[in-house]
Amino acid sequence: MENYGKIIAPGTIRFERLLPGPIERVWAYITESDKREKWLASGEMDLKVGGKVNLHFVHANLSSYQETPPDKYKCYEHGNSFSGTVIQCTPPYLLTFTWGDGSEVTFELHKQEKKILLVLTHRHLEAVEARISVASGWHTHLGILVARLERREPAGFWGVHNQMEKEYTEILTEL
Repeated sequence: MENYGKIIAPGTIRFERLLPGPIERVWAYITESDKREKWLASGEMDLKVGGKVNLHFVHANLSSYQETPPDKYKCYEHGNSFSGTVIQCTPPYLLTFTWGDGSEVTFELHKQEKKILLVLTHRHLEAVEARISVASGWHTHLGILVARLERREPAGFWGVHNQMEKEYTEILTEL
């Protein structure tokens, strides 16, 4: 399994990560605000079709390493919030919701022996710049999730994100 996200259809990128289980613990890190805020964003999720998803991102809180965001992301230094709507929810295996900008995110969890395969798919990313930004963001956030589930301190968000943005710029503009 490669670490990089892959374009699987126009405007659609998919990531796969093999995570320590059990599946209920991984599901909790996706759906419960107090756990999700350690790797992605806080905020309540009403886990039923039509339910609201509120996400509040504070990247400075994702690691003990304090970094200054790059200039183009300075506007997010003190946080960024948006809402979405649940489209599908089958605990603890599947969650799909709209992402603030009109795109859509799906989390799928599959048992693989003692591990859990997370398949994250982000759809409706029409612009190349959006695909690069989203790919870099998910790659970085998923690295933090892996560290948290393995009970390790994650690297600082912005340092990893900056590197991933360079790499995804090369990867995704070649397509």
